[in-house]
Amino acid sequence: MVKRIVAGAHYGLKDWLVQRITAVVMVIYTVLVTAGALRRGPFDYDAWRAFAAQGWMRFATLVFFIAIGYHAWVGMRDIVMDYVKSTGIRLTLHAVVSVLLVGYVGWAVQVLWRL
Repeated sequence: MVKRIVAGAHYGLKDWLVQRITAVVMVIYTVLVTAGALRRGPFDYDAWRAFAAQGWMRFATLVFFIAIGYHAWVGMRDIVMDYVKSTGIRLTLHAVVSVLLVGYVGWAVQVLWRL
């Protein structure tokens, strides 16, 4: 009889691809923000807020935070699956990490829509 571990599985190519795509999204966002900041010159609080409050910038920032959340989830899940052998602890850590990451993305959405 094969012992089946409930606390996750390695998903291989899908997760490798997700890590790369989310990394590319984060690099593109970083380049856009850097280019926007350099093009506008010196920033004070009001200029930075006006830059961040634009519709395209809010959307890009939201996509960035979703990408960071997904990127972090895949990485943390793989680390937990590789190094935590106890099924109960592994499931608990997966739950804690997923709740924290969803909370962080939700917090980012709240901040973005307060601008």
